[in-house]
Amino acid sequence: MHIGALIDLGVPEIHLQEQLSKLSVAGEFTLHLSSSKKMGITGTLATVELHAEEDSGPPLRHMSDISELIHAAQYSTNVTTLALGIFQEIAVAEAKVHGTTPDLIHFHEVGATDSIVDIVAAAICLDYLDPDSVYVTTVEMGAGMVKCAHGLMPVPAPATAEILQDIPCSLGGVQGEATTPTGAAILKSIVTDISTPKDFLIQKVGYGIGQKDFEVPNVLRVMIGESAGVAPKSIDTADAYVHEEAIQIECNIDDMSPEAFQPLVQGLFSCGAMDVSLSSIIMKKSRPGQNISVLCSPELKNVLIDYLFENSTTIGVREYAVKKTLLSRENMDIPTSFGSVPVKVARLESGERRWKVEFEAVRNMAEKQDMDYLKFKGIIDSEVEAALKRLFPTL
Repeated sequence: MHIGALIDLGVPEIHLQEQLSKLSVAGEFTLHLSSSKKMGITGTLATVELHAEEDSGPPLRHMSDISELIHAAQYSTNVTTLALGIFQEIAVAEAKVHGTTPDLIHFHEVGATDSIVDIVAAAICLDYLDPDSVYVTTVEMGAGMVKCAHGLMPVPAPATAEILQDIPCSLGGVQGEATTPTGAAILKSIVTDISTPKDFLIQKVGYGIGQKDFEVPNVLRVMIGESAGVAPKSIDTADAYVHEEAIQIECNIDDMSPEAFQPLVQGLFSCGAMDVSLSSIIMKKSRPGQNISVLCSPELKNVLIDYLFENSTTIGVREYAVKKTLLSRENMDIPTSFGSVPVKVARLESGERRWKVEFEAVRNMAEKQDMDYLKFKGIIDSEVEAALKRLFPTL
């Protein structure tokens, strides 16, 4: 539906078809675009026809497989970054639902060729239109049950619900699945504001026609225009800072065995602490002690205070409300010659990016390769830097 709407809005069909032909899976599908109607509304119907289906169903692709496929197409930096970002939204959501990590997620429906076309086409079309800002109204999720790779699930599908957190949604408008994980991830990756723009001057309207029939027109409407009341803001130049509320819990301990601090710290992290630190201090009567400081979300404050009382010798704690200012960051899985590695990429207000490979992942991979950690990390850092420079030339 989004392909149909953006073609209807003005993206040339020949441009989209040429760009999609760069994919290594281009021989597996044909994208059909035609004029169609739904309850009297005329728009564009997009259908991805698969040339052959394996008896075992669509291939199970990891994030590293998807990344290699998109990089191999040699798209522009913007298309590559946006397409991988959409897949990453799904990987993070699926990982949370299934209790694992994004790099271990097998994409089922989303790893199929038609879903790859959906997501890459979204990036190609958005790159062509190059909007300064993207707004969304309340997202209808539907009602009832939907059949997924893991069986029947209530609408919205678990991944859809995870992805659409913080975006206004409604339920029960239609019977059936109105928003898929793919659609939700596209929305989450491109939307820059969830409020209605002021003084919006509509220049063109596009309609993407859906395959299903509901009791209301199953169409996606996209409008392009100018807003005099809101300063434009592109996806890449959004506010570099993220602001969060947190709680800091502290206590001083001078009567506990040093051996007990390691399991205490580990347990606090297991309970959801954002950070835990120990500082050596001199307490009353000149006794050496430890100040333990725990940073957590307000919702977990009582859980962590209870854990401190139950697993340390402290008989009192202090708590403070704190405000955190963080650089905008994203967690990415970057393919290397040794497999995919998780990387945290932070962006400064200037647009410059910093990155760091997760220590545990590199250490575990070095052990599997029977290599010295520092030597192995140097190899991984070099490969990751090269991959990130393809995504972010100004890294």
